[in-house]
Amino acid sequence: MIVIKKARRAKAAHHGGAWKVAYADFVTAMMAFFLLLWLLNAVSQEQLEGISDYFAPISMDTATSGGGGLLQGRALDTRGVFNAREHRVNIFADVSPTDGNRVSHPDEAEPGEPQDPDAAALDEERQEKEDADFKAAEDQIRMAIESRPDLAGLADSVLIDRTTEGLRIQIVDQERLPMFPLGSAEMHAHTRKLLELVARVLAAAPQDIAISGHTDANPYLTDRGYGNWELSADRANAARRAVIELGVPESRITRVVGRAATSPLITDDPKAPGNRRLSIVLLHGTGTVTPHASGATAPAVETPTGVAAMPAGSRG
Repeated sequence: MIVIKKARRAKAAHHGGAWKVAYADFVTAMMAFFLLLWLLNAVSQEQLEGISDYFAPISMDTATSGGGGLLQGRALDTRGVFNAREHRVNIFADVSPTDGNRVSHPDEAEPGEPQDPDAAALDEERQEKEDADFKAAEDQIRMAIESRPDLAGLADSVLIDRTTEGLRIQIVDQERLPMFPLGSAEMHAHTRKLLELVARVLAAAPQDIAISGHTDANPYLTDRGYGNWELSADRANAARRAVIELGVPESRITRVVGRAATSPLITDDPKAPGNRRLSIVLLHGTGTVTPHASGATAPAVETPTGVAAMPAGSRG
């Protein structure tokens, strides 16, 4: 038997979709090219030079140019782009003063804003006047206490010092001489007499006032949940009401807080009576600072540096 096999001709291979990928790449490249042309037309010459210099390769050559022709750049910093501020250049900061679209670096001062040459001298003068006010207030309080025989035993209960906040006047408890009864915010009569002397000086001073109350670290808590925090805040408020009644304008009191035992005066003995205190601060940099009076100056009095460590006493 004869078998005849007919060979079938293979169909031509299809070209596939490779041309589509090439076309897409071409269209993308053209779009990027026209976008580049648009950007080049939208920025100024100085910005173009800045862009050119930013992308210039860093070499040991002393020249700062990034290339030739259209993209020939110049350094925005006279020391070269690598030494510019924080090793970067703000390419959108137009150096032309006539361009209204200039965007300034946030760390740079606006050009054309002259610094007041008298500002430093004025600040120094205000500081000197404030220092004179604080010195006068301190001397007046000490002289007032010394001139009162009935308050002679309370001289050590008043501490005056300077802090970063301002002039701090503290009325502290002494052993067997508390400012408040045990667990109460109703001050003793001698405490009010001290506040009366302090209030006269506060009323004459121009600075704002901050008042804080402090307790020692002895645990104190009533059945109603009333503890050291509430007690210190109530005592600070009692001092606020007292100085207002004694002539200090209420508008000058800007802060009244209770600190409980969080800020002890005697750090090595948190339970010492001296940690129970009222703190009144003439705040630095507030109010209208007035020059020191030209009249008689109060004699200098040594300021106590602190309260000696005392054994823990009864809760006050």
